Amino acid sequence: MAEAQPGDNVGFNIKNVAVKEIKRGFVASDSKNDPCKEAVTFEAQVIIMNHPGKISAGYTPVLDCHTSHIACKFTEIKLKIDKRSGKVLEENPKDIKTGDASLCVLKPTKPMVVETFKEIRSPGTIRRQRHENKPSL
Repeated sequence: MAEAQPGDNVGFNIKNVAVKEIKRGFVASDSKNDPCKEAVTFEAQVIIMNHPGKISAGYTPVLDCHTSHIACKFTEIKLKIDKRSGKVLEENPKDIKTGDASLCVLKPTKPMVVETFKEIRSPGTIRRQRHENKPSL
């Protein structure tokens, strides 16, 4: 295979690095030309699929971004938007609830790399998985 596509699992070895030193969530990149960078905060388009009650700034769910599984705090809800058209319905809403689409600022609680959706669709997609009836975003 000459090239990997989104969703492909790729294995490789790194000279002088033992397999046991590599942990879940580690990110490989071109350190000379395009090194990966830790996201201090990031903007995310969030659609609330199934969540009891309302979500406001301060809510901190565990999110999955590629292989990372990290708690991220909602620091700001910038916009409430129409899911289909993208039209702004409300600026700086106090909270969001099931069925709402929004643009939010999130802050990871641990080091995390987040690519833009335009750059790389697969890692740019973040999910709050539904496990054991936990809420889904």
